[in-house]
Amino acid sequence: MKNLQPQGLWSSFYSLTQVPRPSGKRKEIAEFLVNYGKSLGLETLQDEIGNVLIRKPASAGMEGHPGVILQGHMDMVPQKNSDKVFDFEKDPIEAYIEENGEWVTADGTTLGADDGIGVATAMAILADKNAVHPPLEALFTIDEETGMYGANDLKAGWLKGKYLLNLDSETEGELYVGCAGGIDVEATFRYEPVATEEGDIALKVELKGCKGGHSGCDIHLQRANAIKLLFRFLKDAVANFEARLACVNGGNMRNAIPREASAVITIPAESYQDLQDLVDRYEDLWLREYDGIEPDLTFKATEVECPKTEMPEDVQDFLIHAITLCPHGVYRFIPEMPDIVETSNNLAIIKTKEGMVSAICLTRSNVESRKEELASVIQSAFSLAGADVTFSGAYPGWQPNFKSTLLATMKSVYEQEFGASPRIVTIHAGLECGIIGGNYPNMEMISFGPTIEHPHSPDERVNIATVQKFYQYVLAALKAF
Repeated sequence: MKNLQPQGLWSSFYSLTQVPRPSGKRKEIAEFLVNYGKSLGLETLQDEIGNVLIRKPASAGMEGHPGVILQGHMDMVPQKNSDKVFDFEKDPIEAYIEENGEWVTADGTTLGADDGIGVATAMAILADKNAVHPPLEALFTIDEETGMYGANDLKAGWLKGKYLLNLDSETEGELYVGCAGGIDVEATFRYEPVATEEGDIALKVELKGCKGGHSGCDIHLQRANAIKLLFRFLKDAVANFEARLACVNGGNMRNAIPREASAVITIPAESYQDLQDLVDRYEDLWLREYDGIEPDLTFKATEVECPKTEMPEDVQDFLIHAITLCPHGVYRFIPEMPDIVETSNNLAIIKTKEGMVSAICLTRSNVESRKEELASVIQSAFSLAGADVTFSGAYPGWQPNFKSTLLATMKSVYEQEFGASPRIVTIHAGLECGIIGGNYPNMEMISFGPTIEHPHSPDERVNIATVQKFYQYVLAALKAF
């Protein structure tokens, strides 16, 4: 992989795969970037929360031009297949080139091309002595994937550049000029566990193999939500087979469509075969319903040691009804752009601890009032069921500026380099541009990148040819400024 072109970019990306950097584990990757900047003899700064800023002086003859910021986030989404033994806090990503020679992917885990390719691009340009550019800043933010904390806490006045190139989009040939805002909705049920019925047995039901994906980029693809499917089964099992719920868990990232979910249920011993038959029926049903979308979906039940306690029956029932009612997927498309999602919800995580079960959603919209409306719908569903509902992590959308100098320049450069016009679009996923723009209202921004497929899932891969084209484009744009 290090021998792919442009070699400086791919060598930097390989180095990033060797540094554990899941969201929340920021120390090692931040130190790596600080040491990288200092090794190049460049001014290297780190703020109080961990964001890293590296400044490179303008190349000869470009000193008087407005500065440009190359921006990306240093963290990655940690997702793996259930049969993959891997520790994202310790192990290097096992990246490799697919047999067809067209893609780089990883063995059973997310690759981290989101946003490792953007970070590697900035690293390569910082080291490239032949690059022609105005005063340059490379900004690497922390924990974008879990709440955009680096951008949210970025202090005003730290950046000097006039133009910001966000290197965190995933379709080559598209220039992003706007994005959705988002808010986290968490519903928590608290209860006193009750004793399991004497003579009952326990089964662990596990739903695996769903594709999952990015809850912004892939939410319109009709992929299965493992949590929603599992609760569909649980509602049937409780209503018709005397099942009781001991614990339930699924999903692990608010911005990833949940791929797996499991629950431990107790049942009368004589209902064992009936439950196994019900599990088989649901697996067959879901494979038919998601034919062509979820070919690897599996649903199995295994007898396990019977827990001593379980949820009270009323809490169990309220939880099941609330999850069943909770919306997931596209809520509304943009009327003027009917192929672009305006508002959506990702029912992302369900987790059980002693005496508590919580559900976490990420609600997105390009329209602030629509975001608030859908979050209120979710709040109502869970509040009626007796849960405590809290909102957190809200971030604004990024409103397009179709008249910006930056957009005109980037469009012109693309046409000159490649003989075609780029698509000017907005994205339903969240980008840091809107947040950064809050502190720097006069800064012009744009987001773009190479083609990355299936981010936030173990199927993530990046197209090699588009990476080379992307790097050529960035260099040409910097020269044009």
